[in-house]
Amino acid sequence: MADNRASNIPDAPDKEKMDQIRRRRLEKLQNSSTAKPDTPSEASTTVPSSSSTPPPTAQSNHVPESSKSDSTNISSPSQSTNPFAKLGVEQGNGTLKPTINITPADVNGKRTRGQSEDQSPVSQPRNTAASAKEENAEEFEDRSLANIFRVTLDENRQVDPSGHKLTYLSGLKQELEESGEPLRLTASTLDSAILEAASKVPHHKSILEYLLPCWKRTIRALKGLRGSSSSKEGVLKEARRLCMSNCIFAVTVPELFGREPNPATDSLLPYLLRDPDDDHGLCHDFLTESISRFDEDDSVKPMLTKTVAGLSYQLSQLDMNGDYRPYINAMKSFIRFPALVTAIAEDPLFQMAVSAPNIETMTTLGPFFRISPLQPTVTKVYFSGPNTMDQGHVRTSQNALRLTLNQHQKDLSEIVNAFVRASASSRNRTLDWFAYIVNSNHKRRALRVDEKQVSSDGFMMNVTVVLDGLCEPFMDASFSKVSKIDVDYLRRSPRVDIKDETKMNADQSTSDAFYETKLEGASNFISEIFFLTLAAHHYGSEATNAKLKTLDKDIKHFQKTINEMQAERPKLVNNPAQLAQFEIAVKRYSDVLDKAMSLKFAIEGVLFDDLMQARSLTFMRYVVVWVLRLASGSEYGPGKIISLPLAQEQPEAFRNLPEYVLEDIVSNFKFIFRFIPQIIISTQTDELVALCITFLTNSEYIKQPGIKSGLVTILFQGTWPSYHRQKGPLGDALIGEKFANDHLLHALMKFYIECESTGAHSQFYDKFNIRYEIFQVIKCIWGNSVYQQRLTHESRRNTDFFVRFVALLLNDATYVLDEALSKFPKIHELQESLKKTNLSEEDRNAKVEELSTAENQAQSYMQLANETVATMKLFTEALSDSFTMPEIVQRLADMLDYNLDTLVGPRARDLKVEDPSKYHFNPKALLPEFIDIYLNLSGKQRFIEAVARDGRSYKPSSFDNASRILRRYALKSQEELAKWESLKEQVKIAKEIDDQAEEDLGEIPDEFLDPLMATLMEDPVVLPMSKQTIDRSTIIAHLLNDPTDPFNRQPMKVEDVVEDVAMKEKIRAFKEERKAIAKQAIEDRMDTTQG
Repeated sequence: MADNRASNIPDAPDKEKMDQIRRRRLEKLQNSSTAKPDTPSEASTTVPSSSSTPPPTAQSNHVPESSKSDSTNISSPSQSTNPFAKLGVEQGNGTLKPTINITPADVNGKRTRGQSEDQSPVSQPRNTAASAKEENAEEFEDRSLANIFRVTLDENRQVDPSGHKLTYLSGLKQELEESGEPLRLTASTLDSAILEAASKVPHHKSILEYLLPCWKRTIRALKGLRGSSSSKEGVLKEARRLCMSNCIFAVTVPELFGREPNPATDSLLPYLLRDPDDDHGLCHDFLTESISRFDEDDSVKPMLTKTVAGLSYQLSQLDMNGDYRPYINAMKSFIRFPALVTAIAEDPLFQMAVSAPNIETMTTLGPFFRISPLQPTVTKVYFSGPNTMDQGHVRTSQNALRLTLNQHQKDLSEIVNAFVRASASSRNRTLDWFAYIVNSNHKRRALRVDEKQVSSDGFMMNVTVVLDGLCEPFMDASFSKVSKIDVDYLRRSPRVDIKDETKMNADQSTSDAFYETKLEGASNFISEIFFLTLAAHHYGSEATNAKLKTLDKDIKHFQKTINEMQAERPKLVNNPAQLAQFEIAVKRYSDVLDKAMSLKFAIEGVLFDDLMQARSLTFMRYVVVWVLRLASGSEYGPGKIISLPLAQEQPEAFRNLPEYVLEDIVSNFKFIFRFIPQIIISTQTDELVALCITFLTNSEYIKQPGIKSGLVTILFQGTWPSYHRQKGPLGDALIGEKFANDHLLHALMKFYIECESTGAHSQFYDKFNIRYEIFQVIKCIWGNSVYQQRLTHESRRNTDFFVRFVALLLNDATYVLDEALSKFPKIHELQESLKKTNLSEEDRNAKVEELSTAENQAQSYMQLANETVATMKLFTEALSDSFTMPEIVQRLADMLDYNLDTLVGPRARDLKVEDPSKYHFNPKALLPEFIDIYLNLSGKQRFIEAVARDGRSYKPSSFDNASRILRRYALKSQEELAKWESLKEQVKIAKEIDDQAEEDLGEIPDEFLDPLMATLMEDPVVLPMSKQTIDRSTIIAHLLNDPTDPFNRQPMKVEDVVEDVAMKEKIRAFKEERKAIAKQAIEDRMDTTQG
């Protein structure tokens, strides 16, 4: 083995070749002055020097090099001094006998406790046999350089007293002998010594394996130098300088050492990944010295940037399961040096990606941001066998995942902060890199995302978190720096590309024209980072949030498919070939399901992180305040109120903002209220309430229906009970804040009307979800009497608005309750069918599917029906006058009569289903709600007459059935039952009077009949476009649902109608005439009777 090792050692270069190499090297070093040792002087500490005389016992104490300490302090005595005087020597027969104490390594090859590199192994007794002079400068120089570089000029000396192998410098010795110089090491010959020693390193090893320990010994010697000897310090500094120079040469020009370039050995990277305290690790001093040479040696900067490139490339091959921490630590050691950070940022590799996926591997920082628990290989480790993991195990894994990710993201923030602060150049390059990330990942928000064309979720989440961190310095609680966010940034050739993004309320041509006008000036850093972070949220965290929803759907689909496949297994038992193919298919689906579930758990672990979401929340609050200031043109902030409604003319800058500014606010807060409401406190809600109310009041400022409905959802989810807050994070603010008291109810009613037609393809069903949420918010705030007063105000001051709101309320109550109740007969029929045992598997599956659909529809409609009726009960209790206006009262009476008949009339027997509570259907609770509405309006004669005129649904028998059920189940108090009976009697009398009046009128001429309702007109009006005459109440009711002329579909408003005075007079005369005839007939009958 020794022979084999020897064969790898190259021959030392001959003297001529060494001279050539030295000359070339001196050219490289011409800008560095060689430190000359001063005149020899006595050292404060005498340590033997290293010369050609070998110490006795050295051979007998040989220990492998890797296990020894570095200190060796043995030399032969000089003629003029006794160098052993202070080291405890014995004198006998006139001969100095040095006492050498070499501490052997332990059995594991490690130094014993207390042994250090800087301690001499030579014992030092307190009393010396004779006084001796201190070590002179030449001796210190010879000894120190020999110990540091572990070289010798004595061919018989192979190891030092500590057992470290020494390199014999035959070439240097020959050179000194030929020149007649003393055989000792000096600063002037050190370059040749290092060259010869380094040239003997085997070619399969890096020269740095030799030089880096030398560097560490040099630094330790400098730091351990005692006293103020400039000559000794000069020697060591020269050793440091030459050691560093040779380290640089070893990497950049290995030919100087007689070897061919080899990327495997000519690199700092392996040593950068080691612990800096390791003898072969790159320490802070090494980096400091190398970076100090940037100006004088143009090879150093490329050497270090190339090292970073290698670091980045190797890290790109790892994931969070691998040993990635040394790479992070290595980069963290580099970022301590602004000059180096700037060099890294200016290197072409810093941003050379040509596509979104390549950013993660083809840029300097990409691999660092790529490390994430969302990497597929990592999710499999954290969530192995997700189908069988219990919730406790999942939560434990998610907590572990978050701890690891939090530390990694903290490191990333530290790295990016260094790049931002190092110099203007590095800051701009870093911002350019972030801009390229967001600009090349627009497809992450596509309806169907191709993962091969975009950056990964883990990468984008890290980007978002780090950018949130960059915003923290200017995001104070008082929003004092929000004015520094300049919207004109988007018109100064911004880094963020918004050209193809949908704008808040402007079409593409309008937006293009607006942004084509470029503005002068430069944008500040706050504006730069603000808009970058906005985009990062859109394409990063919010896109990942959207993916979580998609995964839920995919998982349900895969589970359903696997269950269906498993049901087919018995059919294949007798066919082994088909069964084998079947098992392969099931395995394939199961693997896909496991992958999806693992990813879902991992994404939840990342997104449900309180710390990360709290930072995100802080940023989004700043966005909210900034948007409100921009839209209102005010200095809105804490303690300030926005004046509503906003200006009719929308600010151009607001109209042309990317739509995702508000979209991400909505998405972010919806996520927080649903999953982690504990992170938001009451003092953080004012601006959010203001945002929702402002843009629901001025909904014309926003084009996308989904954003508007999202504002309602925020209010709805913000009132969910959460921990100790019974009305959720927003409840107290909605109830108690003056701004909410003044504007919230109107805003909700306004959007209740607007969502009737959102423009979306699913608008018919969307409106029911929106209105359900509106009802919930109203129920939450109704306890404050201020809102009841506001409703009264709306009915009196804004009558048309109020009437339209109530009309839609009635439409919904009629429709949803009818739809829900109509599903119950079908559900009952299907439930009975499935009890039969003679159904085929195919028929049974079909009926199960049909039953599931019917049940889902019944549940949805019934929930909304309950809320609609409950809201009407609240409103009619507070505003009985408003709900009996002519435009409303008849429709309200018709709706109540129809649903009462459904609940207690002949159709009630069709409402029997198994477990009605499953569908939120409780007849014993719903019937009293309807009765309460009747009773709330029972004091209004107009309502009583309207009930009586309902020829379609008013049935005295239904009222009697309701009385019986109320008494039987004690659903109402005796007082309420008495009021109910009184109402029944009043309606009965009104019905008789109405019937008599109708009989008295006899046959009514067609010209007096309403063309739509076929009833006698009371207040005829002429429509402006079709010129048709119609009753005012009829056209008002029509326009509440459809703002067009019913005869030609032309747009119109109720204000456009013209009173038909002539027709009204004719009808009045007709009624008077018929009443007179009827009265006369009665009198005639009475006369006949009396006669």
